[in-house]
Amino acid sequence: MAVIQEYKCPCCGGAIEFDSSLQKMKCPYCDTEFEMETLASYDDALKSERADDMKWEQQADNSWEDGETDGLSVYVCKSCGGEIVGDETIAATSCPFCDNPIVIMGQFAGDLKPDYVIPFKLDKKAAVETLQKHYMGKKLLPKVFKDQNHIEEVKGIYVPFWLFGADVDAQARYKATRLRHWSDSRYNYTETSFYSVLRGGSVGFERVPVDGSTKMDDTLMESLEPYNFADAVDFQTAYLSGYLADKYDVDAEASIARANERIKKSTQDAFRETVNGYSSVVEENLNVRLQNGTAKYALYPVWLLNTTWNGQKYTFAMNGQTGKFVGDLPVDKGAYRRYLFGTMAIVTAIAFAAQYLFWLL
Repeated sequence: MAVIQEYKCPCCGGAIEFDSSLQKMKCPYCDTEFEMETLASYDDALKSERADDMKWEQQADNSWEDGETDGLSVYVCKSCGGEIVGDETIAATSCPFCDNPIVIMGQFAGDLKPDYVIPFKLDKKAAVETLQKHYMGKKLLPKVFKDQNHIEEVKGIYVPFWLFGADVDAQARYKATRLRHWSDSRYNYTETSFYSVLRGGSVGFERVPVDGSTKMDDTLMESLEPYNFADAVDFQTAYLSGYLADKYDVDAEASIARANERIKKSTQDAFRETVNGYSSVVEENLNVRLQNGTAKYALYPVWLLNTTWNGQKYTFAMNGQTGKFVGDLPVDKGAYRRYLFGTMAIVTAIAFAAQYLFWLL
């Protein structure tokens, strides 16, 4: 059974959590604040803890069938003793019995420990206000999306990312044209000149992010960029307290393909911007070679709200550092028909009134 960790207030014994507005740990019961540095040594001590080994001979003869427990893990809350069942990637959550925030220490042991974390800068209130603003004025939005209780279900989660760095040497070849136009008393002329344009050079990439969780849509996560890495700090589990968190389930090796796509596209765009002064430009070849590749593991803050409408899932996400917000909205077909009927009725009434005035005049 995995080990989970709660950060206890030494003053009152309450569970403390990370406060994004203070950038400190704070006890919600006695308001005592703690600097993050003071908890660093606490993290070191926790790494050396070992679970009890108190085995009993199994008395019951019933057991799980093969495959029934695949992907499940069981954790015990140290505050109330309640058992928490989650999947194998859960890393931080809250106890469903006593609501105390907990961090599952085993998920960050050894090779799984993140190198960096960007702490939440924006709290739940900011996320709710942003979501309400996004809904504002959208008359065709289904009512369930506007429900206050539903909006309050927005959750703060640390999403695992792989950060790739590399030096790139590249050569590109383009086919370009220039057009010259002139005319005389009899004809209009066009002269087309063709060019082979070559470009070569080096580009350095640092911390190209790739989502390391299969639960998160890659396009959605990339839409929340950029993050300001200047706010990143060395990983401490204390930052996760009070939030949800996942460990990666897509490893660095499996993320390389997406990193390469992003690096090549950025190189392609950078080189293309240097080809100016032509009427048309077509890329014929781009050759990219990577050197000094590195991969770091980091956790980035995201506020998430998931909603299902007519069998389709809608996910809304906000960058927990910058406030950038993305998400698609459905249309209530009933409201759309009423709106369309009302619009047609108004247009018909205006046309009838105009015709009536015409005959009076």
